[in-house]
Amino acid sequence: MVAASASWPADYSQAWTLKGSVERSGVGLHSGATTRLRLQGSDRPGYWVGRLDRPGQVLQRLEPSQVSDTQLCTALQLDQGRLATVEHLLSALAGTGVNQAEILVEGEEIPLMDGSAEPWVEAIAEAGLQLMGDRNPQPLLDGPITLQQGASFATALPASSLRIGAAIEFPQPAIGRQLFSIELTPATYVSEIAPARTFGFRDQVEQLRAAGLIQGGALDNALVCDGDQWLNPPLRFVDEPVRHKLLDLLGDLALAGLPQAQVFAYRGSHGLHTALAAALAGQGPSAL
Repeated sequence: MVAASASWPADYSQAWTLKGSVERSGVGLHSGATTRLRLQGSDRPGYWVGRLDRPGQVLQRLEPSQVSDTQLCTALQLDQGRLATVEHLLSALAGTGVNQAEILVEGEEIPLMDGSAEPWVEAIAEAGLQLMGDRNPQPLLDGPITLQQGASFATALPASSLRIGAAIEFPQPAIGRQLFSIELTPATYVSEIAPARTFGFRDQVEQLRAAGLIQGGALDNALVCDGDQWLNPPLRFVDEPVRHKLLDLLGDLALAGLPQAQVFAYRGSHGLHTALAAALAGQGPSAL
């Protein structure tokens, strides 16, 4: 694959942007509408969003305070309107080491593509990477952060590099208990995390669609669990669900910037992940 053979940064210590621009279009998971998106380089740190149909506009930098909804995706309320399902794209950008970029969108939801971050990684490889020659201002922890929501928790501990882990626990035998952790680099992100697809449950499909959700969900863009089996095997990894949770976690943390920390989430959710991102943003970036 193009993405696997690309030359990725060694780590997350420096600032990278996109060398060129690239466009993709696809169906939104919840809206079911076809949307179009352009990625291009930026000379400013962070991710900047605007509309494809508004040339000359002032772009808005993404940050955790913009999170407005975390039901089955991360949705942001921006000056130009709502933007939903941002996590897979942001995961791909942050995971590959691209910490500054412009995102121009036509529509109110990021295309789901195949339900993983791999198509976005391939788009990034197509655009190419450019080193900005600066140190990446990663959030640097003064001390441990732990957040808890019911039986779920997320924690971040000061560390010399980014190590990330997650554990999930579902009653469905096809998933059960899964644990995965990895010392993350752009190369390991591309091979071990990016291909993992989003997943759902057969017995929840009709209820969610009646509520106006997952209108664009299908067997070619999401794994569907039916108790002790999957409706659309094969899985890309034996533990693909927990790897996708890590993918989501990285995408949500990208709103603050990937920290120089050891991060772990147990039974994580977008609400918990984005709350951790907000706490990390409150710590402030490390010195340049």
